[in-house]
Amino acid sequence: MSTFYIEQFGCRATQADGAAIERQLLDRGCTPSSSANSAEFVVINTCTVTSAADAQARDAIRKIHAQNPAAQILVTGCYAQRAPEELAALPGVSHVVGNSHKPQIPSLITAHRQNFVPLNFLTPASFAPQPQILNGDIFATRGVLVAPVLGGEGNHTRPILKIQDGCNNRCSFCVIPYVRGKSRSLPPETVLSEIRRLSESGFQEIVLSGINLGSWGRDLSPRAGILDLLRRILGETDLARLRISSIEPLDVTQDLIALFAGTDRIADHFHMPLQSGSDNILSAMHRWYRTEHYARRVNLIREFLPNAAIGADVIAGFPGETEADHEATLRFIGSLPFTYLHVFSYSSRPGTKAAALDSQLPGDVIHRRARELRVLGEFKSEKFRESQLGRSQRVLTLNRPEKFPNAPWTPALSSNYLQFRITEQLHANQFLEVRAVSVGDSYLSAELDRSPQSETRPESQPSDLRSLVSDLSGLS
Repeated sequence: MSTFYIEQFGCRATQADGAAIERQLLDRGCTPSSSANSAEFVVINTCTVTSAADAQARDAIRKIHAQNPAAQILVTGCYAQRAPEELAALPGVSHVVGNSHKPQIPSLITAHRQNFVPLNFLTPASFAPQPQILNGDIFATRGVLVAPVLGGEGNHTRPILKIQDGCNNRCSFCVIPYVRGKSRSLPPETVLSEIRRLSESGFQEIVLSGINLGSWGRDLSPRAGILDLLRRILGETDLARLRISSIEPLDVTQDLIALFAGTDRIADHFHMPLQSGSDNILSAMHRWYRTEHYARRVNLIREFLPNAAIGADVIAGFPGETEADHEATLRFIGSLPFTYLHVFSYSSRPGTKAAALDSQLPGDVIHRRARELRVLGEFKSEKFRESQLGRSQRVLTLNRPEKFPNAPWTPALSSNYLQFRITEQLHANQFLEVRAVSVGDSYLSAELDRSPQSETRPESQPSDLRSLVSDLSGLS
């Protein structure tokens, strides 16, 4: 049977799509390859949220074709939906399959293998087959979301369950609604069934993901809500720990926060896209909240859950963003107890309203502002890690990274999204009590702990964050 390799890019929802493709191919008798260099079929699952994501996918395709010219390269995902002809023009690409036709990929690889003409050094380019493009109107995809056939996340310790796809919002910078379509939800009984199956298979933590996770259930009949779903998961399954991925700020209600605070079975982890700390820019972005609404939710999380992870996406250099707007974003982020940031340099996306604005900023200005935001984010992360020293944590052990196969430590992840290295070699997928003893570059070193002490609140942050960012930028 065919050998395959899946190269992943993008968000958790994209990773879940790739995991579903992987499981379907395995069920059809295909064999996974250890690398793209030895696979007959390589599936490139793309992202298109930025121009850098597009470039990364193109570079990967060229590299794979150069190293394995006989491989059939099938490109799918959001980039394939947005610009299929652009990808079909790249050497080695045999199929471009948009999100609209992604469920057909396993059949393409298994049922149509005999129609693929392998490319190799002996095949003249003039005789190479023309790539097949399968793409359609993503907005024609209606109804409920089809249940995925699940695989795992990367090291297969924490599987991702995509329960929602698409988005009905129209943020002026975002191309995702145009390549993912309208919001669609996995029915609640299917969600519960999938979680039971994964839990019975031995998985200890499952990550719920979606393009706009908080909108889950609004398209169903009868209408449902994410809060009710979480309550049902707690009451009707034996899953040890549930984690939710990114959720919009206005979907983080006091009842949702209280639910998190009332159980140890939901990870103390909130990732709420911010995008800007300037109300002027939030308005131009067509975001549905202002900084006061966002701050209220962050402070409420910290009140209920003193040690929770609070992360945010931030865009640097949106068209028309002034230096004062950028300063306002730095001050706003500095005033709140964030534990990490995901910083993006603004990237013009074809078809979005922001792409048509005349107030595009120079690249050097965008990159400098992004660098300052990243320095601030790194400072916040470091201070949060330091605040957790000496505190007992319940962590889930993970598989050892491939680049550290013989490391004398075991990686682990805490409820509040901290990376740990336990100073022993242990099996993956088990919960352990540990105590952090030192801070690394992006992790905490920890020892097994049998007598946890009381928790401590995170330390306060310095007030003069703008001066700090300026000082640290010179060191980076």
